[in-house]
Amino acid sequence: MVEFKSETVQKVSEKVSGAHERVGELLDQAEAGKIPGTKGHHPVSAVIGTALTGGMENAGTKGYLAAYIKELEANPLRTKMLTAGTLASAQELIASWLAKDRNKHGNYFTARVPKMAAYGALVSAPLGHFLIWALQKTFKGRTSLRAKILQILVSNLIIAPIQNSVYLVAMALIAGARTYHQVRATVKVGFWKVMRVSWITSPICLAFAQKFLPDQLWIPFFNIVSFIIGTYINTVTKKKRLAALRKKHFGDDRRPDDRR
Repeated sequence: MVEFKSETVQKVSEKVSGAHERVGELLDQAEAGKIPGTKGHHPVSAVIGTALTGGMENAGTKGYLAAYIKELEANPLRTKMLTAGTLASAQELIASWLAKDRNKHGNYFTARVPKMAAYGALVSAPLGHFLIWALQKTFKGRTSLRAKILQILVSNLIIAPIQNSVYLVAMALIAGARTYHQVRATVKVGFWKVMRVSWITSPICLAFAQKFLPDQLWIPFFNIVSFIIGTYINTVTKKKRLAALRKKHFGDDRRPDDRR
């Protein structure tokens, strides 16, 4: 029995030692930038990502990002629609959870979640696909500083107002607006607030995309940025609405549980 335990411990120790050596070798390769698709700046992340996407034989060729880019090139609009729909619904779900905004059944999965998914897939993605395509086509092959600055101005003064107006109209309809005047009031109140956020973030993001990203990754990148900003704004809006409802119902800002 003792001999069996001793052999087992020895085998486990050998496996642990071998795994430790392999991880050490991978880290050395990652630090030297020898893992395809990496530059050696984040060796630990590179090793973990390589392990999760099939090992060294798939590095730089069959990872999740590579598969996504391949699908994006093969079916650009469909991939963007799926991405935007998923992110829009996730944004609503996360914002509801952060703001503690539940439906009448006590769930965070409100009726707005599938509506946001539909908006992202059927409205936001096709619109963004067309507008970014037009922007890239207009400035294709123009790499001068003047052209890049002009591209940022066109994005902020033409594309952003179109996207933000459509977004506000959609949000008004999803929130329950049914008449032209209700939709117009929502757009009028929110337009300049949303534009200020766009004018702060868009030039930075567009400059980053111009410098570091291939054309096909622009829309997913902007989707992720919009997801982060949208989740924050949505959460703040929900918290303010809930606070206003509590104040109206209880006469102050306290939650119903806090009133004794």
